[in-house]
Amino acid sequence: MNTQSGKVGLSKFPLRLLPSVRHGAEEFAAREGVSLNQFINVAVAERLAHLQHQAWIERRGKATETSIARALSLLDRGRTRPVEPGDELPEGYVSLTGTE
Repeated sequence: MNTQSGKVGLSKFPLRLLPSVRHGAEEFAAREGVSLNQFINVAVAERLAHLQHQAWIERRGKATETSIARALSLLDRGRTRPVEPGDELPEGYVSLTGTE
């Protein structure tokens, strides 16, 4: 990556697509008003983001009854500071728990 000129380094990558896949991609790229290259870049980036998110979900700890109870207790704590302007509850608000 060339950071001195402020440009991102790009690499060329020959990509073989089935004719039907290429035709479909060209059609949707044209509908969106972008080049086929841009369309493929966005599609790959979206898929990569999805896979990275799935991997994160698999790595993170699973919620336990203890962790859920702790989170709920934090939410139930009383206020220690006054409500800041703009964060007030709307007029006529009715709490489902009856605490407000």
